[in-house]
Amino acid sequence: MALPRILVLVLAGGAGGRLELLTEQRAKPAVPFAGVYRLIDFPLSNCQHSQIADVWVSVQFHPTSLSDHLANGRPWDLDRTTGGLMMLPPFQGTDRGGWHTGTADSLWRQADLIREFGADALVVVSSDAVYKLDYREVAEAHLGSGAEVTMVTTEVAADDASRYGIVRVGEGNRVEDYAYKPDEPATTTATNEVFVFSPRPTLERLDALGEEVGEEGLEDLGTHLLPAQTRDGLARAYPLDGYWRDVGTVPAYWQAHRDFLGEHPPIDLDDPAWALHTRGGRHSSARLLRSAVVEESLVSGGTRVGGNVRGSVLSPGVVVEEGATVVDSVLLPGVRVRSGSTVTRAVLDDLVEVGKGAVVGGNGEITLVGRRARVDDGAEVAPGARLPDPEKED
Repeated sequence: MALPRILVLVLAGGAGGRLELLTEQRAKPAVPFAGVYRLIDFPLSNCQHSQIADVWVSVQFHPTSLSDHLANGRPWDLDRTTGGLMMLPPFQGTDRGGWHTGTADSLWRQADLIREFGADALVVVSSDAVYKLDYREVAEAHLGSGAEVTMVTTEVAADDASRYGIVRVGEGNRVEDYAYKPDEPATTTATNEVFVFSPRPTLERLDALGEEVGEEGLEDLGTHLLPAQTRDGLARAYPLDGYWRDVGTVPAYWQAHRDFLGEHPPIDLDDPAWALHTRGGRHSSARLLRSAVVEESLVSGGTRVGGNVRGSVLSPGVVVEEGATVVDSVLLPGVRVRSGSTVTRAVLDDLVEVGKGAVVGGNGEITLVGRRARVDDGAEVAPGARLPDPEKED
């Protein structure tokens, strides 16, 4: 019996505004994670381990930052003569051309290509979460269920549930109710932005919904499409028991890094059976100088540490000079923390320089410093602050 034909569509076109300064000059899926990786490495590695070779990436905002990383798809075995990785930028020239206004709108605009491909199952995933999942297993379970959509679900904290699509699941994993980012969630079972659709009926439904909603637009998958499929009894849930964390906000991004600092991280990124692949850069070994003290931290190649680093993530090219202290922070590539300065509970974007004797962050909300910003010698950046300050720039 032939294997089902599976197409994965990675929705990588969102503006990523909730990540604030981190997505001002890069696409959200291109945001670094755990030192040497990017967020899009998670769905692409899942595709590789699921043995799915047809992967399309829908791009829109800051596409160059993502294209540079993806290259031809080689790190994920997607550089193929037939199939493999394909980028889907916004286009003009047909009645479906134009700027995407949401995830469902993006799917509608690519409908002709999807129909032409002729997949048995269409797997639609986001690229702002950290997890591992066999998409083929989910697709095969979907094809045997009679559902029009299978929603991969996970449990989230009650005080965070309003950020997600929330479902109530009945017997046989049938989704009995779906609410998109409700003010008062009825459960804590959330969809984790992995959906398997039956292409033909789903695309036909999108066409009908588009005519029905008119100028309002299709918006996101959770706005009209998923509620309609649920009302018709055609939605099923596929519970994900393992680790999953959305990193679409600055606090969530910071917390996800904290999850990986312990002796037993929630996902072994080097597991030979399910390694996280990325486009590798060439970096020398990390250098820990005589004065360095490093505890519970991830230290990437090409870094130089002479100071005190605790509970932090140092990306390639980071320099922490002797006498500097970095605590509970995430430093992206090329950051330099000069002697006598202190960085606490902060995320520092590419090439930030913290001057001598400066103080960045502290106990409280996460501090965020944007790309190439400089903190002057002896200056203070308060806990929870943004540098540069978006309000002052406006």
